[in-house]
Amino acid sequence: MKMSFGLTFRSAKGRGIANPSRQCSKGSTGLFVPASPPLDPEKVKELQRFITLSKRLLVMTGAGISTESGIPDYRSENVGLYARTDRRPIQHSDFVRSAPIRQRYWARSFVGWPQFSSHQPNPAHWALSTWEKLGKLYWLVTQNVDALHTKAGSRRLTELHGCMHRVLCLDCGEQTPRVVLQERFQVLNPTWSAEAHGLAPDGDVFLSEEQVQSFQVPSCVQCGGRLKPDVVFFGDTVNPDKVDFVHKRVKEADSLLVVGSSLQVYSGYRFILTAQEKKLPIAILNIGPTRSDDLACLKLNSRCGELLPLIDPH
Repeated sequence: MKMSFGLTFRSAKGRGIANPSRQCSKGSTGLFVPASPPLDPEKVKELQRFITLSKRLLVMTGAGISTESGIPDYRSENVGLYARTDRRPIQHSDFVRSAPIRQRYWARSFVGWPQFSSHQPNPAHWALSTWEKLGKLYWLVTQNVDALHTKAGSRRLTELHGCMHRVLCLDCGEQTPRVVLQERFQVLNPTWSAEAHGLAPDGDVFLSEEQVQSFQVPSCVQCGGRLKPDVVFFGDTVNPDKVDFVHKRVKEADSLLVVGSSLQVYSGYRFILTAQEKKLPIAILNIGPTRSDDLACLKLNSRCGELLPLIDPH
């Protein structure tokens, strides 16, 4: 199934112009949210009791919390990237070894960035931020790279897989804001233009090989090295210090709530195993089955943005 988004980008005189079609407008944020049953009042009460009893709540979020902001995920039934297309996410080893693959990635990212960076938090992000401010949420771990928790004001936060809003030099480690790289792309590609058909979960779009061939990619301004978004690509591993940090937060918590994650990726699933070893109660809010349903004392198949604002954190 191919989804055409009519997203065009032209770079001229250092200015980028993105024209999303109405399919990508703020009014279509449900486009990537899988079907779910109506809210069950009894389940809402059970989650309320779970949250009320929690004194040091750790929350782990995944792509399912951001689909309601208009960002697609990979695995959701019928609407995730795997269901919509035969495309697969970029692999870390391919990005590192191949200049043409980096060129293709950055061209796609250049076109997709204006829209991706404009996405805003939805009621689920705002609810978790409020819980933190009121002292209910002890720590937040997100597998997402979209910065929506930061935009919502969350501060007790670990971005497990990094953030698309930062760029890292693979050779010297220099970090720069993604918006700065976008300006460099525009300067290097003043007459380049492309039309995309489809949106990927990590902010890039689908382009033909012909469109990509003339795209110019800058190097690190410090050392001339290779630039990469400061995120964990598939096939890469999370920094061990960050993993240890999250394990400590889990061990300090008294309960764990999963929001919008199927937990199929081990980098997040391992913390569920730690919670189980510590005999912490686990609740899961996710549309569809997860890898840890059998470990949860409560499972809810509802939209995150519909359910979380109903919970009183006091």
